[in-house]
Amino acid sequence: MSQFITVQVGQCGNQIGSAFWPLVLHEYGIQTTNNEINCLKIQKNYNKNVNDLCDAFNSFFYVPKNNSDLAFKNVSELISAKVKARAVLIDMEDSVVSRFKQGPLRNLFDQTCTITNYPGSANNWAVGYHTHGTNYHDQICETIRKTVEKCDCLHGFLITHSLGGGTGSGLGTATLKTLADNYSHVDRFVSCVYPAGTEDVITSPYNVLLATKQLTDFGTCVFPAENKALQDICYAHMKKKENSDQAKYNASCRPFQDMNSIIVNMLLHLTSGSRFSGSLNTDMNELATNLVPYPNLHYIFSSVSPATLTASSMSMSQKTKILDELFTTAWSRNNQLIKADPFQIDSVILGAAHIVRGDTSLTDIRKNISRFQNKVNFTEWSKEVMKVGLCSVPPAGHPISLLSLVNSTSMSSMLLEVIRQFDKLYKKKAHVHHYLQVDNFEEDHFRECRNSAINVYEGYMELQNQKPINEPRLRLF
Repeated sequence: MSQFITVQVGQCGNQIGSAFWPLVLHEYGIQTTNNEINCLKIQKNYNKNVNDLCDAFNSFFYVPKNNSDLAFKNVSELISAKVKARAVLIDMEDSVVSRFKQGPLRNLFDQTCTITNYPGSANNWAVGYHTHGTNYHDQICETIRKTVEKCDCLHGFLITHSLGGGTGSGLGTATLKTLADNYSHVDRFVSCVYPAGTEDVITSPYNVLLATKQLTDFGTCVFPAENKALQDICYAHMKKKENSDQAKYNASCRPFQDMNSIIVNMLLHLTSGSRFSGSLNTDMNELATNLVPYPNLHYIFSSVSPATLTASSMSMSQKTKILDELFTTAWSRNNQLIKADPFQIDSVILGAAHIVRGDTSLTDIRKNISRFQNKVNFTEWSKEVMKVGLCSVPPAGHPISLLSLVNSTSMSSMLLEVIRQFDKLYKKKAHVHHYLQVDNFEEDHFRECRNSAINVYEGYMELQNQKPINEPRLRLF
């Protein structure tokens, strides 16, 4: 069974992790309780699937060495053996990471895989990348090495972080580079959060641009999410009148919890084919091969339908949407994790994949794939190629769901906005001195990163404006 190591960096990355692990356990039939510390129990309505999920449980968890020779019959026995998560937690302030040490999942994490500091990276990419990246390089390498050695079949790294602050953007991309240097043969899948533009971090445009170059250079696939898009998805769910209980739940909690859960559900769909059985499973390395036709053009649109929220609000009695509606919703601009429209009129699709989880037929899937091919514009060489995954195990709380992944030239609009926000601040040379005070950072880094973003933008635009060349089969000379 394929195994994944999650690397959570910065406040946002670890907050995504705080939503990730309860939902992972929920998928395996385990529910965390709020009223008891460190208490896990098997859900009654999920017992029938527990035995089938034991092998898949190994994808995100491992059994300590002293219990590794035991023969486990079900997930309950795995829990009693004090299994540990395949996770590395990194943050230069310990406020978020400390919650893992005190919450109901405190024994799920190996404390040697936690790296923290104080007081943070001062919202400065250079501090996170150069200062903390240098000072903690050996410790990060050693921590990751120990985690890797506990894997029998390492399939990939899942890196979660934001790009607006200093630790997420700086140390997050420094860690990504470390993974690329030390484990170049292992895929690196990055789920990063782009700021909405209304945050109180004034140096955010610098951090985003500087981090984007590292994502371009060292990521295998990048699945960006924008705070504004996540907020809109949560707001749309709150407005649904037919699900008043869920609306009340959303209104009673902090919005970022549900925003993080949307990203988590995308990641769980993404890895489902590598974790569970299915008649047409899709491996993660197959996605990278099919969705990335050219180097550096690996920024992928993603959307999940239904965009499920936190585990505690899920119910097996929730109404089932037919597959056609799931596809239509997934293609909706309102359901995308970034605000750019991947299907706008002048854009073209470089690659696409659809992963269905649950009980459905290939005939219904093919019908919707044909509908998709007639709906949007493709390059001449990508229209007939469509990656399809069918995983037999549905997400907890839903009988069927869909993940849509699209590599579209409209991603250029997001990169253009990153450049525009940077230019707006940099033309005044505002706050540049904070970066120049950091050792090993030079002002040329700004220009290099801007040129890198422009190159990716131009790469997408070149494919968008590319015209087919019709060559006769026989040419007379």
